[in-house]
Amino acid sequence: MTASEKDQIRQKLIDTIDKTQKEIIELQELTQPIAPDSAIGRISRMDAINNKSVNEAGLRKSKTKLEKLQKSLSRIDEEDFGRCSRCGQEIQVGRMLFMPESSWCIACARKG
Repeated sequence: MTASEKDQIRQKLIDTIDKTQKEIIELQELTQPIAPDSAIGRISRMDAINNKSVNEAGLRKSKTKLEKLQKSLSRIDEEDFGRCSRCGQEIQVGRMLFMPESSWCIACARKG
């Protein structure tokens, strides 16, 4: 991996961390408890509860993604950065730019 490619990935990580942090703030607001004394109908309350569950799942996913992004950013200057943590092969730069939190190459990600 060239220094230029590492710089691109570093900037992508920083940008994605910022975006994910903003997403987490929005989702935290959307997952606030629904007051039982709110004047909404039964169906609307059921929709609100369902939406809250969906937003809570999104919040958990975003927090996990943020942790992975921060870990990747902290490791970017290490010698083995950009290598698959499963097979050791180099992860394609395009994949790292698309999913900067990724620690697996495409082949290993497909295997699950």
